[in-house]
Amino acid sequence: MARKTSKLKIIPLGGLQEIGKNMTVIEYKDEIIIIDCGLSFPEDEMLGIDIVIPDITYLIKNREKIKGLVLTHGHEDHIGAIPYVLKKLDIPIYGPNLAIGLLEIKLKEHRLSNNSLNVVNPGSKIKLGNFEVEFVRVTHSIPDACALAITTGVGTIFHTGDFKVDYTPIDGQVMDLHRIAEIGSKGVLLMMGESTNVERPGYTLSESNVGHTLDEIFSEATSRILIATFASNVHRLQQIINAAYKNGRKVTTSGRSMVNVVNVARNLGYLNIPENTFIELKDINKYQDHELVIMTTGSQGEPLSALTRMASQEHRQIEIKKGDLVIFSAHPIPGNEKLVSRVINQLFERGANVIYESISDIHVSGHACQEELKLMHRLVKPKFFIPVHGEYRHLKQHMELAKKLGMPEENVFMLSNGCVFEIDKDQGKIVSKIPSGNILVDGLGVGDVGNIVLRDRKHLSEDGLMVVVVSMSKDTGKVISGPDIISRGFVYVRESEDLMDGAREVIKKSLETCENKNMREWSYLKNTIKDELRNYLYEKTKRNPMILPIIMEA
Repeated sequence: MARKTSKLKIIPLGGLQEIGKNMTVIEYKDEIIIIDCGLSFPEDEMLGIDIVIPDITYLIKNREKIKGLVLTHGHEDHIGAIPYVLKKLDIPIYGPNLAIGLLEIKLKEHRLSNNSLNVVNPGSKIKLGNFEVEFVRVTHSIPDACALAITTGVGTIFHTGDFKVDYTPIDGQVMDLHRIAEIGSKGVLLMMGESTNVERPGYTLSESNVGHTLDEIFSEATSRILIATFASNVHRLQQIINAAYKNGRKVTTSGRSMVNVVNVARNLGYLNIPENTFIELKDINKYQDHELVIMTTGSQGEPLSALTRMASQEHRQIEIKKGDLVIFSAHPIPGNEKLVSRVINQLFERGANVIYESISDIHVSGHACQEELKLMHRLVKPKFFIPVHGEYRHLKQHMELAKKLGMPEENVFMLSNGCVFEIDKDQGKIVSKIPSGNILVDGLGVGDVGNIVLRDRKHLSEDGLMVVVVSMSKDTGKVISGPDIISRGFVYVRESEDLMDGAREVIKKSLETCENKNMREWSYLKNTIKDELRNYLYEKTKRNPMILPIIMEA
């Protein structure tokens, strides 16, 4: 009788049918490794939420199986949730040098001790239990980005990570296409491929193209230059510094994440800043406007970012003035378009000149377009394929691309977060579902804001609040004082006296009805007040404020 081989499980906890929050679990022979652990930013309806992280219920239950967390690169959507996860799980972490450097800053901010952080250089292999993980260099918008080739007893899993094929990268570290082809020639069971730019035909332009545009803009500018980009786009920061140096300008930074990334990248040797080029922000008044470049956060119009505060005249050290040149060297993340547009309008109102992507080649993506994705498929030649890192439409388009390249339909799989996908040498299938989804972070609270709280926040934001306070006799059940009504976000009480008087009468009558029925149970009284008052207010205003009755015994 043939011995039954163990099956391999792929369990995505984030990054599928969404942008961001990337996290994937691979399980084999009662051992687990985790790929990435990222965050995403809240959607519009997530009122008051700061960030969103993956649900790690499954990992907490299986903590003894976890051999390690491996990182593809240092972007927030791949490392941002790690501090929150480390508060629940004590696990070793392996990743490229810059990703580990950026992670160390995060852990300090969260007052976490330096957990087991291990730097793995591209081209190296590590052994984690039954898994062997090889880090393969790819090009992306941050140095040291890697794909992962994971060898198991079932076969090799190839995870592309985030990548694009850039033949002229800023740091000269080209993508290791030769090694990827070697891995493909030895046989790959499953490829998990990023899908962010799958809708775009052709190739993604090289990062060096932005350098030429920056050179032109800087050489012609006669005013102060402020440039907003993603702090973690170290290649872009290097090009800004190069253009500044070439045109005799000093460079400084504004925004906490920008300052942190520049310091880490500089210390680790990923940023080359010529001598006497970098200055402290507090020293900008010592220089003429035409001698300055300020690299700042706020390319996505984030409300608390440095550039947004400058645009609204709330920044402590920098005030936008007439003639300033402001450059947005980033593409708005879907959902942020309105925020970015608002900041651009405010900057124009302050007298600044603004350059942004739709009017200049001031940004290129860090993700592969269709032809680069095709190249990856041809080199890896996987038997099975799962598209990852994208919304449903991106994953669907990537499935279609794989099928056009000749992959059988039954070998291409569409997963969602929480799917347990089992695979062996012959077939793969979804076998079950585990808890997954969004854990919402609001201030110091992690997971304490759920759907009910969000629903209440939405209700309050749309219709406001009405608090009804009534004092009742403990002995007789009669009203001693009140009802007093407090309105917030519903109507202005002083200008709505008739409505408030009518509301008081409705409350009194509903309490009298309860008294006549000899009903003194508080829950019944509160529900009666809510129902009667809701009907009255809707009839008069066509609005449904949240009604909060408070009954006090005296």
